[in-house]
Order: sequence, then structure tokens, then C-alpha cells
Amino acid sequence: MNGTESTPASLLFVDDEANILSSLKRLFRPLGYRIHTATGGAEGLELLAREPVDLIISDMRMPEMNGAEFLEQAAARWPDTMRILLTGYADLNSTIDAVNKGRIYRYISKPWIDHELTLLVQEALEFKQLKDEKKRLEALSIRQNEELTELNATLEQKVAARTEELRQAMGFLEQAHASLKSQYTTSINIFANLIELREGSASGAGHARRVAEQARQLGIAMGLPEDKVQDLLFAALLHDIGKIALPDELLKRPYDELDAQQRKVFEQHPALGEAALVALEPLHAAAELIRAHHEQLDGHGYPDRLQGEQIPLGARILAIVDDFDALLTGTLFRHHHTHQEACNFLLEERGHRYDPKIVNRFIQLLEADEERTITLTEQCLKSGGLKSGMVLTRDLITHNGVLLLAKGHRLSDELINKIAQLEKAVDYDLSFHVEGE
Repeated sequence: MNGTESTPASLLFVDDEANILSSLKRLFRPLGYRIHTATGGAEGLELLAREPVDLIISDMRMPEMNGAEFLEQAAARWPDTMRILLTGYADLNSTIDAVNKGRIYRYISKPWIDHELTLLVQEALEFKQLKDEKKRLEALSIRQNEELTELNATLEQKVAARTEELRQAMGFLEQAHASLKSQYTTSINIFANLIELREGSASGAGHARRVAEQARQLGIAMGLPEDKVQDLLFAALLHDIGKIALPDELLKRPYDELDAQQRKVFEQHPALGEAALVALEPLHAAAELIRAHHEQLDGHGYPDRLQGEQIPLGARILAIVDDFDALLTGTLFRHHHTHQEACNFLLEERGHRYDPKIVNRFIQLLEADEERTITLTEQCLKSGGLKSGMVLTRDLITHNGVLLLAKGHRLSDELINKIAQLEKAVDYDLSFHVEGE
């Protein structure tokens, strides 16, 4: 489905063979989609001009205008419409032409397997929904930044206005998935990635994912029950959500270089993060950790100046892991700390910023992880050299900071094929660090 639950997605099937069109209609009509058909490319273009269509399935071989030519024109005039090509094994050169000119999402060979085709259409529509939502959020972010420069009211008024806008923006989580429970963690991972795009920090790409994984491991090591570990994981993935409301100039500089007034604005982001999640009851526990993750053991943190065990255990864990990654990436201080320098900083701040017991356990985990890493070999490959079963040793991140796959992900043939198609679509090659043989 596309849009709201009451608005089914619209599909257009284009083929000069009536039996093919009948087969496609029989396959997809029971699934609740709105179906349109056309017997050729010209008729398909006429229909697109008068009817909104979410996804096109076109045959390759058609008289007068083949599928490649039709999809090229459709891509030029309706670029947001997803495009799938039906092709025979003998149409390889024409298929390549369609991929390049028509910017198709996928092609599938005839005769197709019904389950594979319906699953492909579902994936394509979900991909379109995410792209549409990303564009909406980017437009919203641009509009919010423009409005921020025009505000002349007091700091409290600005924060209140940003908080309200942020609550409205958070609605996308509920709209992005029909069932939040069934795809909860996936949704939060996607949104965490969008938050990092808003921050615009290539050096910190994958920050939330790294912090979340280390916080999860540390929470388990500290004996947290399963439900508390999950709250900690969600809090770690979304701990920077409040920064969406901050001006760009505050996100581009390390915290130690901000002046007093800038720090006052910046230090609102944990409270803004909690406020942004107030409408999502399953995230209330995670929101409490987000509010407290910049508190310090000696009471010199923010926003509430909590101290000692007034700070929730999950927030004390998150503070250590978050600052450790920030030290490595240069977002806490301008200087990019080495691994050892970051460990030394945590040890020196025990009893001041951080809970000593948690710091000691975290250092033990880092040392154990380093020992395991030493025994592993690593190789850097392009997509053409990948094989099913290979395991990523580093996060796979695009040139503009989008996390595609996390460290530890095991590759499959299907995933490798999708990666190759993505590279063709965006016209650049990715580098993959995998375990050596």
C-alpha cells in the first residue's frame, strides 16, 4: 500500500499480450491494489498523464515502442514512479539499455514466479514510501531552518516552537509502518540513519549504530534484564533525535568550541529528544534515558544536573559509550582521540563524569573485543568480488553518510545482487571490508 491505509497503491501493467495482462491482474487484484493496464507504450504514457501511478510493470518486447523506450520516457516525466521490467533471457542488451535509460528498480525474467513478483512489488512500494518520506523530511528540515533564521523571539519561545514542529515530524514513524510492533527495530534504525543525515557529519556516519551495539553489549554485561536492554538499545539509536531542532551551526562544531549562549541552546537537545517521543508510549522508557544521557556523576551535566544514582543506570551506560565514540570521531573535542586516548579519558573521568564500575566493565569489553579482532584477517573488495556467506568487518556507508549495512552482516546472493543494482542506479562503486579467508 502507499500513503495512508485507506489509499491502495496504484499499479500499471503494460504488455501487448492480453493473456499476460490478464495473468498480472489475476495475481495482484486480490492483494488490494488499484490496477491499470495498457497494451503499448503510447497508451501507457497517455494513462500516466491522467492517472497517478505508484509502480509500472512493463514488458520489454512490444511493437512500435519497446519497454526500454517506454520506461525511459516514464522516468523522465514521472521520476517518482517505481519501474519494473519483464524480460526474456534473450533480451540482455535491451535490458541493460532499460536499466541505464529507464532507471528501473528491478527486472524480472519471464515466466515469473508469482510469489517472487508479488514480493518484489511490495519491496519496491516500500522503497518508494521511504524515498517519499525522506524527501518530505528533508523539505521539512529546510523549511524549519529557514524559519529559524527569522525568529526574533526569546530562547524559550524558539525552543517551544521547535519542540512542536519536532512532535509533528515524529509522526512519520507511525505512518512509515502499518504495524509498529512487527517492524519496530527496523523503523528505529531507519530513523536513526535519517537523524545522522540531518546532522550532516560524514566523520560520524554510523555513530548511532555503533553506540547502540556497544550500549547493548555493556547493558548485558552490567546485568540489565532483557526489557531494559531493549530500552537502552532504542535510546542509543535515537539519543540525538533532539538535535533535529538545533541550528546547523551548532551541529558543525565540537561541544568544547561552543560559547556559553550556544551551549545553553545545545544543552536543550536531551529534553527535546524526550519531548519528541512523548506520543509513542512504547518508547517512554527510552525517552527517559535520552533525557539523562548527558548528566554527569558529579552533578555537572545537563539538562537537570542530576548526580550519582539519581541518573538511571541505562543513561549512565549510554553516556560512557556515546562519549567514547564522540572522542574517536572528534565531535566532543576537535581532537580525534586514538582508541587508547579515549580509554584513558574515560578512566581519568571516573567518579566525576562517569560511574567507575561501568567504565571498568566497558574497558574490559573493549579489551576483549580487541583481542578477538587481532585474530581476524580483513580484505577490501568491490561488489564483483563478493560471495555469499561473507561477513562485513566494518559498517557499509555511502559517500554521503548513509548506513546501508552494519558490521557483522552476513551477505547472501540476493543481497549481493541488490547491491550491484544499487551501484548501477547511483553510478558509483562501494567498498566492502569482509573477513579474509
